[in-house]
Amino acid sequence: MYDFYSDTKSIPTKAMLESIISAPLGDEQKGEDPTTAKLEARVAELLGKEAAVFMISGTMCNEIAVKVHCQPGNEIICDETSHLLNYECGSPAALSGVTLRTLNGVNGIFSAEDVKRAVRPHSRYMPVSKMLLVEQTANLGGGAIWPLEEIDNVTEEARKHGLVTHMDGARLLNAVAKTNIEASRYARDFDTVWIDFSKGLGAPCGAVLAGSAEFCHEAWRQKQALGGAMRQSGVLAATCLYALDHHLEQQTIDNNLAASIGERIAKLPKVVKMLPVDTNIIIFDLERDAPTASDIVEKLQKKGILVGAFGERRIRIVTCLNVNAVAGDKLISEISEILNN
Repeated sequence: MYDFYSDTKSIPTKAMLESIISAPLGDEQKGEDPTTAKLEARVAELLGKEAAVFMISGTMCNEIAVKVHCQPGNEIICDETSHLLNYECGSPAALSGVTLRTLNGVNGIFSAEDVKRAVRPHSRYMPVSKMLLVEQTANLGGGAIWPLEEIDNVTEEARKHGLVTHMDGARLLNAVAKTNIEASRYARDFDTVWIDFSKGLGAPCGAVLAGSAEFCHEAWRQKQALGGAMRQSGVLAATCLYALDHHLEQQTIDNNLAASIGERIAKLPKVVKMLPVDTNIIIFDLERDAPTASDIVEKLQKKGILVGAFGERRIRIVTCLNVNAVAGDKLISEISEILNN
């Protein structure tokens, strides 16, 4: 089975799993797990922040950032395609009493002027604009990379209005691989930022949320309250450290394979729109007389290929260490046969 459904389905390598065996362990809640502490320090340095906290997932990173930064009745400014809005079970409202003010960006990327217009005037009748969220890369924007200039512009505008800034950096390292801009530079003007280890980096689970030492102290309290403390978490942190040592180059491989697949799919009949393939995500739409996305998903699955239907006529394909150039060729061959018939 060639699994292009999502990089969240990446399977740890044998060597990654073997790294657990020699990892020194301790009680994370007591600050005694040296492997976890090493991972947190390394990610804090990578992102240019004072401290970091190991979390079980990227969703937990986002939700804890919301809880620490915001009060009930506050409002977060984000793109309408953001993960926080679409894939976190309404948790900003359910867990923190926070609402979201959405922007209609281009492929998940909005402007400083968009931010300026979205900030609420001071009024006892309105929510309080509190936080700006940027998703790097923009998943539903086709893995689009936020240009550094645009990041600088929107964070500067946010500061003018006293907003806290937060980066959902789930696939930040895919952007780093494509642009050679350091992760710390992308993260520089954000109060908090996190990276995911269970996507392109191939770990079984885990994400690390970074910010100031004061923020991380409060984040740990919220992690504890949500049941996120893990005791001997070094068994997971070891795989994340392995990923930093051995899988960073995989991001470039994934990006290049996605570019190749996207270029070939764009030439197929009945493909009417493809979002720019900046990193490891390919999203495209089909003509009205083409098979539906769900039909194509079903037909490909019978051929041993998994992709995702993201609408009636929209398909998403994601590369990661599950797949290689051979798998890409097989995907193109099978989808070409479907669309040419």
